[in-house]
Amino acid sequence: MLLNTLVALAASTPLVSAAVTRSSGTCRNLPGDANWPSVEEWDALNSTTGGRLIQGVPVAGICYGVHADSTACSELRDDWALVEIFLNQPVSVVSPYFENNTCTPYVTAATVNDTSACQLGNMASYAINVSDADTAAAGVNFAREKNLRLIVKNTGHDYLGGSAGKGSLALWTHNMKDISLIDNYQSEHYTGPAFKIGAGVQYEDLNQIAHDNGLRVVGGSCPTVGANGGWRQGGGHGPLSSTYGLGADNSLEFEVITADGKHLTASPKENSDLYWALSGGGAGNYAVVISAVIKAHKDGQIAGSRLTINNNGNAYWTVVAEWMKHLLVLDQIPGFATEVLLTQQSFSLVVATLPGGDESTMTEALAPFYETVAKLNITPVVNETKVQSTYLDHYDEYLGGVEFTRNITIGGRLIPRSLVQDDTLLQNLTQAFKDMVAEPDIVVYLLGYNVTNKAASIPEGFNAITPAWRDSLFLINVCIEGSADDPWPKMDGDLARANQWQDRLRDLTPGGGAYINEGTYNAPEWKADYFGGTYDKLRAVKARYDPNFVLYTRPGVGCDEYTETADGHLCKA
Repeated sequence: MLLNTLVALAASTPLVSAAVTRSSGTCRNLPGDANWPSVEEWDALNSTTGGRLIQGVPVAGICYGVHADSTACSELRDDWALVEIFLNQPVSVVSPYFENNTCTPYVTAATVNDTSACQLGNMASYAINVSDADTAAAGVNFAREKNLRLIVKNTGHDYLGGSAGKGSLALWTHNMKDISLIDNYQSEHYTGPAFKIGAGVQYEDLNQIAHDNGLRVVGGSCPTVGANGGWRQGGGHGPLSSTYGLGADNSLEFEVITADGKHLTASPKENSDLYWALSGGGAGNYAVVISAVIKAHKDGQIAGSRLTINNNGNAYWTVVAEWMKHLLVLDQIPGFATEVLLTQQSFSLVVATLPGGDESTMTEALAPFYETVAKLNITPVVNETKVQSTYLDHYDEYLGGVEFTRNITIGGRLIPRSLVQDDTLLQNLTQAFKDMVAEPDIVVYLLGYNVTNKAASIPEGFNAITPAWRDSLFLINVCIEGSADDPWPKMDGDLARANQWQDRLRDLTPGGGAYINEGTYNAPEWKADYFGGTYDKLRAVKARYDPNFVLYTRPGVGCDEYTETADGHLCKA
């Protein structure tokens, strides 16, 4: 029986408090509530799912209690800032903010034997290691019938807390790694190569398989991001987005389990409203994605470039403004995409991407900006262009080998072309960047894409991508970098600062929008920012497929109709 054979570590992490808190149909049940499932009911779920139920245990649990392992704890502490150790965990997530710092490896002599110092906090109480549609449906049905909070988790590679929730049951899709090539997918809207990918596929795997088959796919800058979760369902951008559109634009169909446990296909022809919502309307809120079919594209030559300019005085900020103006030129070159890192110390063009380009076309595209830099008597410390024969080679050259850290707080805004065309507004935006990076723990990314409907070959309104994406010249990420051992008040303060910067960017772009995957979860204007132009239609889809909010995410459509209480209950507002 499951609960009689748990490892000692799990047994030392209690899920049921001594005092019953509340039991109400208006709130999801938590451990300690009168209606929390019994041991026998959890055992029955474990049997139904073929022994795939896992009790949630904090990653740092190895540091506490009678089974504490000081050597393993020390190794964990050394790696605590890194993303990688959390990607294969059934309940723990990448963002320390959403783990609430309730169990860290920074143990002391006074706390090593105190198991109360290591709690699950905001993590799921149990997870199902989902292997197929049937195990996912079993989890959905159990959560609905037992009035439990239900979440979907692949890598937990998000900064919105969508893969966390106190007392929840997690559908852990991370091990659904099947990838199959469809040589000639045919539909009314697309004919060509495609991949069917399981819910747990990551881009480091998919990019290699695509490469091996002479193909490439639209993916993000981070190789460990899931190809089928929040990235795709929230929109998804990357170096190939100016050529083929956003991740959502490349989604052909989804295999899903709905909140009532039904196994459906969502495509432009079948359950088309659900397909529309899953293609850019936010993840984990309309149905549980089991697999997706996505476009693949013929691989080929790609030109790339990088440039670094140090901040040597006032001319530095002129360079930043001139770069934004030059993006209006690059915007007219089909397929041209850029990623710039802006700090107090330097302006770095991390990568420029031009599929089909060569050294001369890349140099020609960037020449007017280089001429401006030269007129300002600035000499780049790095300036090089390379041509690769495949996308994977290009990716490895410019984005491979980057270590991604956990404790980062992100705010952002989509900047419309019209702002850069207005000298006064451009000056105000440049000043905002100057003020941001004056804070030593802030860096700013400017991600330049042309993802208009025309560039993406997507009819207007075909999916749930907010129109602000189509109108944007570039995306801003304001990143506040924290330390591995930051206390909770510091992380909470960083979130408040990110919201302040988002507010300032919002004031500069009235009526604009933001990218849900790279913003704050508690943005005060979240409906307009993340779902402007699509919210009402998305709410109707939510009402049709999940009227009782079996699935809940924040900020997700309809989330303001529920509230999280101080003790962690999710209740109807």
